[in-house]
Amino acid sequence: MDAVALVGHAIEAALVYVESHHWIFGLLALGYIFYLHDRALHARFDALEKRVDEIRKRLAIEY
Repeated sequence: MDAVALVGHAIEAALVYVESHHWIFGLLALGYIFYLHDRALHARFDALEKRVDEIRKRLAIEY
């Protein structure tokens, strides 16, 4: 029975910590969202740069 009580107290302590420090988890989530957005943005620019290079090569071959 002591083990069950110990697990219950550990879960309660974890929930109290999350409840009192929820802003930390919010900042982590916001940072992760910005990280994903930045990766997607860089991937788009890389793809655009690759297309521009391909067009320049085609134009250079034609002339």
